[in-house]
Amino acid sequence: MSEPILKVEHIQAKYGDFLAVSDASMEVPAQQVVSLIGANGAGKSTMMDCVAGVHTPTSGKVFFKGEDITGLPAHEIVTRGLCLVPQGSRCFVRMSVEDNLIMGSFPKAARAHMKDSLDRVYELFPVLKEKRNDASGSLSGGQRQMVAIGRALMTRPELILFDEISLGLAPTIIKDIYARIKQINQEGMSVVLVEQDVKRSRKASESCFVMLKGRVVLSGPSQELSEEAIKNAYFGI
Repeated sequence: MSEPILKVEHIQAKYGDFLAVSDASMEVPAQQVVSLIGANGAGKSTMMDCVAGVHTPTSGKVFFKGEDITGLPAHEIVTRGLCLVPQGSRCFVRMSVEDNLIMGSFPKAARAHMKDSLDRVYELFPVLKEKRNDASGSLSGGQRQMVAIGRALMTRPELILFDEISLGLAPTIIKDIYARIKQINQEGMSVVLVEQDVKRSRKASESCFVMLKGRVVLSGPSQELSEEAIKNAYFGI
């Protein structure tokens, strides 16, 4: 197993008095796909927000490429090569597809490669090239999700976090998006997939972590953990 590009150590996170993540740790080996599985409310998104600098943990540490990035603002973390695709197909709905994508190239290092990155996104998602001048708000949910992924890729990340990107999408669209994720991973990018779907997550990843009530309760190589064991951890059986 390669050295971890990401290490999360005993993260705790709150919203006011509500404890969303009580004690969660995980590692992401470089150039691998890791899945983070759990039911709605298990603390998965909060944990990813802490990693990406969207939410500040109350305790614990986050290390990216060996550097302590705990509590750094999101824009600084992006410049270091870590990017989050949040759930909900989020994009700037009044802006064109291409302008949305270009927004992702704001880090100085990414700006220098903007044209190449844009060409790569259009190669991955040809429909975005066809609709590059259309307002993003006019797209389907699946197409908006492609815009959100493409915008993250424009930052030229080394690690990308996908937070429930399949939520509400048709099975054919999900299959296509997962094929693109596999492709970018094969090109050397590290990936975290946050999912509720046990079967899809297990199939797509090399290792997985299962969260329940703010804690990681099971982890290991995806093919060595049975689907039954994952489901039992998922439901706290």
